Amino acid sequence: MAFLMTFCTLIVNVLCLPLHLIKAVGMYEIYKRFFPICLYRCSIMYNKNMYDKKKELFRSIPEFNKPGGQLTILEIGCGTGTNFEFYPPGCKVICTDPNPHFKKYLKTSMEGNDHLTFEKFLVSSGEDMGSIESETVDVVVCTLVLCSVNNIPQTLQEVRRMLRPGGALFFLEHVVGEPSTWTHFFQHVLQPPWYYFGDGCEVTRDTWKPLEAAGFSKLKLRHMEAPLMFLIKPHIMGHAVK
Repeated sequence: MAFLMTFCTLIVNVLCLPLHLIKAVGMYEIYKRFFPICLYRCSIMYNKNMYDKKKELFRSIPEFNKPGGQLTILEIGCGTGTNFEFYPPGCKVICTDPNPHFKKYLKTSMEGNDHLTFEKFLVSSGEDMGSIESETVDVVVCTLVLCSVNNIPQTLQEVRRMLRPGGALFFLEHVVGEPSTWTHFFQHVLQPPWYYFGDGCEVTRDTWKPLEAAGFSKLKLRHMEAPLMFLIKPHIMGHAVK
């Protein structure tokens, strides 16, 4: 199967040569203007299928509020703001995303979630959030983000830097499937076009490994099969405490 997977991936890469060329000459940036529209529609379906899982994941967020203070949540790669409805009332939310074109959809999500206080939206990558002071955040939320950052370990170190002692990272991510399965096979074969469709998304990442190596004092992580299309069925979810 390994040889067949390598051969098929090569064929798909050849078929994707026009897309590789478009990216090489800088024209791919045009797609970033339209990607929020695609993600907005996909996110509605994702939230519908994953509603119970998200509710389960985020219900323990209030446990990480500092005594007598206002809970501060920083969401990395906030996209269209589909997580807002799951956040506890009264908390303060800081949003970041490397794509500035999400701002329009964020505004709509903010207006529809008036149980939250929105502090600001920052255009920044997960690897470099220097505008956020160290140890000032109670909770960091990261859903469907570690699949597209350039450097997962560096992003996780930024998370640890921003979290106050005792704060937590909440994550929900699709990951690579088990070896020798057809999911694993097609994830690798279809990765080249998926990368462009998903604005840098990679379905072949074993994201649980850098999470385990990131140096958190406590990690609660479980693997699951999400009720989604086969390429993104394998998921991990949980939280990590600084």
